[in-house]
This record gives sequence, C-alpha cells and structure tokens, in this order.
Amino acid sequence: MTKPLLNVDELRVSFQTRDGQNQAVRGVSFHVGAGETVGIVGESGSGKSVTAKAIMGLIAPPGKITHGSVDFKGEDLVNMSDSQWRKLRGNRIAMVFQDPMTALNPVKTIGYQMTEVIRRHRGLGKKEALQEAVEMLRKVGISEPERRVKQYPHEFSGGMRQRVMIAMALSCSPELLIADEPTTALDVTIQAQILDLLKQLKDESDTAVMLITHDLGVVAQVCSRVVVMYGGMVMEEGTVEDIFYRTGHPYTQGLLRSLPKRVGANRERLVPIEGSPPDLIDPPAGCPFRDRCPYAFEKCSELPPMAELAEGHRSLCWLVQDKDTLAEALAEGGTSQ
Repeated sequence: MTKPLLNVDELRVSFQTRDGQNQAVRGVSFHVGAGETVGIVGESGSGKSVTAKAIMGLIAPPGKITHGSVDFKGEDLVNMSDSQWRKLRGNRIAMVFQDPMTALNPVKTIGYQMTEVIRRHRGLGKKEALQEAVEMLRKVGISEPERRVKQYPHEFSGGMRQRVMIAMALSCSPELLIADEPTTALDVTIQAQILDLLKQLKDESDTAVMLITHDLGVVAQVCSRVVVMYGGMVMEEGTVEDIFYRTGHPYTQGLLRSLPKRVGANRERLVPIEGSPPDLIDPPAGCPFRDRCPYAFEKCSELPPMAELAEGHRSLCWLVQDKDTLAEALAEGGTSQ
C-alpha cells in the first residue's frame, strides 16, 4: 500500500472537567488515502468530532492531545506551531462544520468571508478573489452568485449555507476535506443534493474526504471505506462491503439493525441498541461495548487486540479472534439480537 495522505496513530484526547478527565478519544488509529472517501461513524459521544478537531489542530483548553500522532504527508500535525497551522488550515486541509449558521459570521457578507480565505492562501487581489468566490458559488449550485455573494448568511436557507461552507472549504483546492455531519438538520431532498455535490466535487478535484456521520445510509452512498467508533475507540474498520455484508463487530451489527428497512410493502420493526454509551470519565475496563453487547462474556472485561479479519478489515472484539472463542461466548449466555 502506498503511504496514506493522513495517518492517525494511537490518538488520545482528554478534557479536564470538575468530575475528572473525560477521555473523549482513547487510542484511535486509522488512515485516509489520497482521493479516498472515508466515513467515520458512531453514536453521539463516540469521539468522531473530537477526532476531527484534533486533526485540524482545534483542541483548546481544557482539552488536550495526551498521546499519539497525526501525520499529514510526512508533517506532524500534533506539534505544529500556530504560524504553521495558519498556512495549512483552510488551505491544504479544510473542514465543513456541522452547523453552517454558527460557522459563518452573521455580520459579514458571504463574499467577504470567502474572499478572506482565498486572498490569505492564494495571494489573489480583491477583485480576482471575488471573481473566484462567485465561480465557486456557481460550482456548488447556487444560482445568481454575483448577487448572492453580496448577501449575508441569514438570507440563505440551511442547505444553501452548507453549500457556501463547501465552496469556501474547496476554494483553495485542499488535499483533504473533513466534513463533520454536513447534512445534519437538512431535509432528505437537500441532504441528497449535498451528498451528490460532495461526490461530484471529489471526483473532479481528487480531494480526499473524511466524512463524519452517525448515518450509515449516508456512508453507503458516498464512502469507499468506513471507521466505526464507540466510546472513544475504533471498533471496526473496513470497506463499505465489509461493514455492511461481512460485519465483524456486535456494535456495527447493532447500528445496521437500527436502520429503517422496508421489505416489499412491509416495514421491518427497528431494533435499537439497548442501554447507554459508557461514561468516559470512568470508562469500563475491557471492551467499551461490553455492557450493551448481547454476546458479552467473561473475557470481555479485558480489552481485546485489534484482529485482522481480512486485508483492510479489522475488528476490536474477542468473538472474531477464533471460532472457539465465539462458541464459548454463546455457551455462556450470549444471544443473537
């Protein structure tokens, strides 16, 4: 395998609270290849967005990266200075945030905010930068961009604001785009348009995309590979086909079973994952999914090693270590969902 564009290795991020250290990210490792779209999925609180902010150098006190490395084309992002980040962030690595209304400045025009990024990183003059901003708005499907560029964020719908954020993120042709829940709070029609836009722009520019979402349906549409997170850790990683058809972890299985399904004219009953996510101030010993897992057995009180199921497909579960372990678990009371 060629060296990945981004390599995250044993990343740990904690936040100091009144009750103790919240261990939001606990030893996360994965990679993103050039031109690849990787989905980071999991429930709220699983550590997805914190991981993204750590990659972008946006962890501020009381949070801190306590361990691990983030390598971007041979550059160590964890130990970068502020001046180095100003050259990199928004230029070679860009991010589309979850809520475009809070990410955009409400008292500055769309054109001002877009040209500020373009002029800083590409060195264009004011007139040329404005022309580029208009062209980017046109590229992401906003009609009458010459007029729209003079307007303020409150004059745009939620879907249009998200398109502005994507245009701004792509205006400097980044090598990596991190999209954090880019379709949250949008209706299904606008959601589909945003996802189609991301696919189209990625294909045209060969930008690598790291898509953070809790929606496996979104992942199925746009991603080639998936990282499943829970309790601040990676539970499973593999291709979309691995995750959907050769599932290697009970948590992933639970996520898939909680998706709405229709069989013919009938709708299947949703099967929720019972219980609540772990307390990351005092995380449980062993597998973080142990208390909610229908297959849990005594050995799950120890953290299993990451098992390689096939090339590029790995799982953090004792059940996939060997057939004898699985048989033992079922014999001790684990029941299929």
